[in-house]
Amino acid sequence: MIKEPFAFNLSPLTLLVLGSCLLFLSSCSSNPAFQGKGQGYVQGEWQQKAEAVDQQLLTSTLYHFKFSCDSFFVAMQTTSKVNYGADTCMNSGHWAEYAKGKYEQHTDTLVMKGFFCNADYSLKNIGGCFRAGVYEEYFKTAKIADTLLRLTSTSSVMPINLHLIKRTTCVPKPL
Repeated sequence: MIKEPFAFNLSPLTLLVLGSCLLFLSSCSSNPAFQGKGQGYVQGEWQQKAEAVDQQLLTSTLYHFKFSCDSFFVAMQTTSKVNYGADTCMNSGHWAEYAKGKYEQHTDTLVMKGFFCNADYSLKNIGGCFRAGVYEEYFKTAKIADTLLRLTSTSSVMPINLHLIKRTTCVPKPL
């Protein structure tokens, strides 16, 4: 008596389920245990100084960035000669907005993705004054000097000239 080799007789449905499971398991990966290092040239605090042209604009915003490893926090101080809404929010034409998140460098573009938050880094509630929810901005970067960085938002024509006020070194923190 000749024995046949062991053979699988699997239905097409069983093959489809097994294939899907293998595809699903191979596509999973764990998140890193530490934050990324980010870009060395931006590590620290950067402040935009008011310029003479700002006085001529109807609305202008001054930026203060903090970069720590691959994370950012930005404070945006806006001054406006136009009343866009309730004065309780506009505070006589002066207000601040904040955002935090992660950034990545893609060639000459700094991609910043995160959420609008309060000054204490807590997430901002939707429905309050100004913007809330997702913050996403793309900046073309130009390093003018070791302590001068020019960012140009892809949604604006006005460059943001940032002066380094405090250099820091990335020490990745556990996530």
